[in-house]
Amino acid sequence: MCGIVGYIGEKKAAPILLSGLKKLEYRGYDSAGIAVQEEEAVKIVKKEGKLDKLKSSAEKEIFNGETGIGHTRWATHGKPSDINSHPHTDSFAKIVIVHNGIIENFRELKEELLEKGHQFKSETDTEVAAHLIASYYQQNNLKEAVIKAVKRLEGSFALAVMSYTEKDRIIAVRKDSPLIVGLGENENFLASDIPAYLEHTDDFYILEDGEIADIRKDEVKIYSFADELIADKQKTKIDWDAEMAEKQGYQHFMLKEIHEQPESLKRLLEDNLKDGKIDLGESGLDKNWLTNYDKIHVVACGTAYHSGALAKYLLEDKLRIPVEVEVASEYRYRNPIIDERTLMIVVSQSGETADTLAALRLAKNKGASVLALTNSRDSSIARESDKVIYLKAGPEIAVASTKAYTNMVAAFYILLIDGMRQRQEISEEVEAKYTSDLIKLPEMIRQLSEQSKDQIKLIADKYAKKENIFFIGRNTDYTLALEGALKLKEISYIHAEAYPAGELKHGTLALIEEDVPVVALGSRADVFPKLFSNLKEVKARGAETLLITEEDQKFERDSVDHLIELPLLNQDFAGLLAIIPLQLLAYYTALNCGEDIDQPRNLAKSVTVE
Repeated sequence: MCGIVGYIGEKKAAPILLSGLKKLEYRGYDSAGIAVQEEEAVKIVKKEGKLDKLKSSAEKEIFNGETGIGHTRWATHGKPSDINSHPHTDSFAKIVIVHNGIIENFRELKEELLEKGHQFKSETDTEVAAHLIASYYQQNNLKEAVIKAVKRLEGSFALAVMSYTEKDRIIAVRKDSPLIVGLGENENFLASDIPAYLEHTDDFYILEDGEIADIRKDEVKIYSFADELIADKQKTKIDWDAEMAEKQGYQHFMLKEIHEQPESLKRLLEDNLKDGKIDLGESGLDKNWLTNYDKIHVVACGTAYHSGALAKYLLEDKLRIPVEVEVASEYRYRNPIIDERTLMIVVSQSGETADTLAALRLAKNKGASVLALTNSRDSSIARESDKVIYLKAGPEIAVASTKAYTNMVAAFYILLIDGMRQRQEISEEVEAKYTSDLIKLPEMIRQLSEQSKDQIKLIADKYAKKENIFFIGRNTDYTLALEGALKLKEISYIHAEAYPAGELKHGTLALIEEDVPVVALGSRADVFPKLFSNLKEVKARGAETLLITEEDQKFERDSVDHLIELPLLNQDFAGLLAIIPLQLLAYYTALNCGEDIDQPRNLAKSVTVE
């Protein structure tokens, strides 16, 4: 949530800052601004609303400076407005600051500063930080002033700070909120996330909690909060191609990412298969990892949680090990039963999800081992976990996750097959069949996307005019229903809910009336007869029904208004086929509604505050 950018070098800073902010739009924001060090003063332009408004205002100004910082704001303290937008300054504009996160004790600090004569213009906690740093600032001691101030700030945050009196210098601070430094030749960059500056560099310092970067155009030094130089800070080379973070001709990132799923899934499989067999050596898991644990806790948020919910059905069924799946924001505020025989699996695309990270730390303090499924190498979750399976999905820019979800589920499939081998639940022949089915998935997904697209567009045209849409399923199909409903409502703003099909008679059936759409997931043959019975119940009450099921399934066609058939596959893996029509349905419904698909209102890609 929110985005920080910074530039220091030999080029005009303003265009680079605006370009970097554009590439961080997916993080969510309601206002934006930039500050550039000019010859006479620091020039600041900031606007409520989309970046186009900021760019239009900035183009009316003359920016020549080669050092600057920028920000996209997500309102937490103070409503969205020009004056509450970042960057902020102290009363004399000596200190200029942008900030992600929340300063929890800002009210006490503000009262203290008011008593000393400081005057505030905005309602934000960020402006308090600017004044606090200014209160410690003396000539040419910007880093020292920032360190003194940071020691008094409570909460999770990232800061980028400039001073007019110290030109060509940016101080950056990380405390529980991601921040990276991009390294160039006679220029350096600062950002909340890698895509901001991939076109300029692939060498980065990933700041860790409690680190401060002193950035100049020709060098970057990293310090601790104790002001000790970290001389052995390691650079990270990012293997993403800059074009991976561009639309490449697609109307939206979400559609591009849906169609990228075959390739991103192939990358994950290639990373974890050798000679046609599962090989988890790169994850750090030993060959018989499952024998070390008596239970598994899967903890995640949103779409990542849905991947874990699906995995619970399969892991418990095939491995006969207890599996709990819980939303991270709930898990961390109870007292879960955890010991050294517990394996916690945390799932996070960004690797920075605040609640998931807090749950991870809770579990580690109680002695659990932690395996992370994440798309972000060198993220906080990756660094703090004992073992990591990298999702290899590449940059995912759209707020609504698609290819990362697919690879999360596939990573659980990989763990499932390897666990079955350890439990001796399958013969070598059956293991080979499971692995073969997994390898077939990328091409099957590609074909299904192409074959179902036109039919889904027609259905989406109808759904765009609806007010309520229901999704039902049983077993793993219920978790797909949850994910399908989430995708639809977060980008189309149409109310959508998912229910276990067997729960319809316990209340939800009262909401079914003429022409209300009901989407039924029927990828599992073992529960299909029961599911279809539920589908007939809603059809009898006037619902408009859509059934997604395998192509040779037998049923009464007159109970189904729309049918999408899936190619035949092992029913344990069929979920990754069934999710594709749901993603496309959400996309084309939102397109017909005319909504901002990649950046839905009130949502952010990476939730880095609690």
